[in-house]
Amino acid sequence: MSVSEAEATEKTTNTIQKLLFTPGPLTTTPTVKAAMQVDYGSRDVAFIQTVKEVREELLKLGGVSQEEGYESIIMQGSGTFGIESVLSSVVPDLGNLLIIINGAYGERMAKMAYVNRLIYTELKFPENTTPDLDVIAERLASDKSITHIAVVHCETTTGIFNPVQAIGQLASKYGKTFIVDAMSSFGGVPFDIKASQADFLVSSSNKCIEGVPGFSFVIADREALKKAKGQARSLTLDLYTQWEGLEKNGQFRFTPPTHAIVAFRQALKELEAEGGVEARTARYQENYNTLIEGMRNLGFKEYLDKDKQGWIITSFLYPENENFDFNEFYARLNEQGYVIYPGKLSQADCFRIGNIGQIYKKDVEGLIAAIKRAKAAMGF
Repeated sequence: MSVSEAEATEKTTNTIQKLLFTPGPLTTTPTVKAAMQVDYGSRDVAFIQTVKEVREELLKLGGVSQEEGYESIIMQGSGTFGIESVLSSVVPDLGNLLIIINGAYGERMAKMAYVNRLIYTELKFPENTTPDLDVIAERLASDKSITHIAVVHCETTTGIFNPVQAIGQLASKYGKTFIVDAMSSFGGVPFDIKASQADFLVSSSNKCIEGVPGFSFVIADREALKKAKGQARSLTLDLYTQWEGLEKNGQFRFTPPTHAIVAFRQALKELEAEGGVEARTARYQENYNTLIEGMRNLGFKEYLDKDKQGWIITSFLYPENENFDFNEFYARLNEQGYVIYPGKLSQADCFRIGNIGQIYKKDVEGLIAAIKRAKAAMGF
């Protein structure tokens, strides 16, 4: 072993594995990480078979199949890349995209629409409320130019769950193409694609399925996908051509994230072994309940009302105490091996704690104990 290799090994060995209480990337299992120890060529038969298996498993997770007219497409890049690939590919030049916004990730879709020069309409609601279905229905009834609707399922700005199925029913009623950002929910929240009327659902490898970062994926209604042919405003984010290539020979148009895909296949196996989405949901809900009880006992308050709060991630208000400083609070938890997330709200000072990834009740209890120690040391 060379000196540089020895140094690298020692550094890796001495690195403390911290628990990630974030919306992603997440803490993963040793076996998911171990799957990346084997190198694959992008044209290898074994890798092409892996891609095929992953695409099939994603459809099963969504409760749909190719026989029912659905397709799954893997897109290199983070979840944001996947969202932009859909918006920039499926909305035609004369289409009008209605973006339902109640958080930062809805706002991000509006930025994508602007940059890609789409015709779009913003329908905004407060960050601490779910979209008003009557207002959406009124807009759809009055504006006949709207062709597509996009909404975030779990808006991780706050942790709120938006009523995707009800919005999908409105989209169906008025004949609109429905796009769902299920980035932080797919695999950790039961989701019926057919019942939601979703034409395009987007998520990523490093969320509730507990893979590693590297790609996003889209589950699409085949007929809606076919309409995107020739409409893409980007070479690399062309959703239709990406699907066409995968269907033709199982290969990517550009270099695929081989290690991330192999790790994801292992993560899918572990999701099934755990008991599927229902079992994972139960674990995440237990994490959430443990977190809420512990934080309330320490005097922290959630930003959202309980009836609007999902179990993926929770926003907590800053304590009303001059001794509280988020950066110091974050650093003290980090030193103890726990990583939380800054807030992303525009209306209130908050920090966020996620309940997803390879974490369990005992880990949440450990975080609560660390927060109690930080609280005592800071004197708030």
